[in-house]
Amino acid sequence: MQITIKKLEKSEIEITGSLEALEFAKYEEKAIERIGERMELPGFRKGKAPASIIKENTQEMILLEEMAEVALQDNYIKILEENKIDAIGRPQIAITKIAKGSDLEFKITTAIMPEMKLPDYKKIANIENSKEENKKEVTVEEADIEKVVKDLRKMRAEQTRPHHEHTEGENEEEHAKAHAEILESEYPEFNDEFVKSFGNFENVEAFKNKIRENIKIEKETEKKDKVRLVIVEELVKQTEGEIPEILIESETDKMIYRLEADITNAGFKFEDYLKQINKTEIDLRGEWRVDAEKRAKLQMIIHTISEKESLKATEEEIEADVVKITEMYKDADASRARAYVEQMLENEKVFAFLEKQ
Repeated sequence: MQITIKKLEKSEIEITGSLEALEFAKYEEKAIERIGERMELPGFRKGKAPASIIKENTQEMILLEEMAEVALQDNYIKILEENKIDAIGRPQIAITKIAKGSDLEFKITTAIMPEMKLPDYKKIANIENSKEENKKEVTVEEADIEKVVKDLRKMRAEQTRPHHEHTEGENEEEHAKAHAEILESEYPEFNDEFVKSFGNFENVEAFKNKIRENIKIEKETEKKDKVRLVIVEELVKQTEGEIPEILIESETDKMIYRLEADITNAGFKFEDYLKQINKTEIDLRGEWRVDAEKRAKLQMIIHTISEKESLKATEEEIEADVVKITEMYKDADASRARAYVEQMLENEKVFAFLEKQ
């Protein structure tokens, strides 16, 4: 592989290079295997068709593009390691030349870790952790439990309420009665029989203990998130350093993806949502830029603290979480899953470290 590295503005670099044709050809077998995992062919279970059949049923350019993706995934890490490049974020990869029997030519733009002038992050964390309200142990009041019980009784009453079909000639009084708010006196009794309908609970006391445990976990999580948010705000405010554009774009992509996923899960189309609010995706990206920039800056802060305090996740920790994700989401891309896991584990280790200050 031949490469050249060019420095760009805002802590970014451009890597241009080529992979010799003979070396590129070696990735055909792996590419066919990956295509086969997605391909459904008559007479074969998904992912079980022979390589020769998969190749016959795959367009040449699709196969070459898959080979390029596999080759660059494999060699990108090698390029970084051999050239001691501390890259962060997801790279932008473009294929500039691809053809059967020819060298593979490519261009990769990626962000490198800029110098971040951090404040005394241990002191910032210690100040927040030392506040009296943050040192208090979380308690669960009986009223908290009673509220959950009441909500569950109401939910069950609504579920068991007979379905009312509007009939012709129905007067307003009948209609209002059928749709009136259910009175608490009509809720089912809170007893052993009631709690057993929610799972393997021996009695009311066991059920209330589980509610108490869940509420405590929820309150502890809220408390932890509140402390983390204050620390984050202070770190971002006091840290100096330039933010690579590629990282800001990456954070914006994540925000757009989450919104699109939420809208799709709710049964709507993203395009229809944009029409309804009379905005384009470009409009949203512009509105979210400040927040995306802040998120990108935070990731660089976390990465810097992780490096300074040797808080990297172990290979075993990363692999264990990647396996969980790929088993849960069969179509998940392994390299993306790994990048996600590495970032999440790094975040958690840094915040756990700050919480101990």
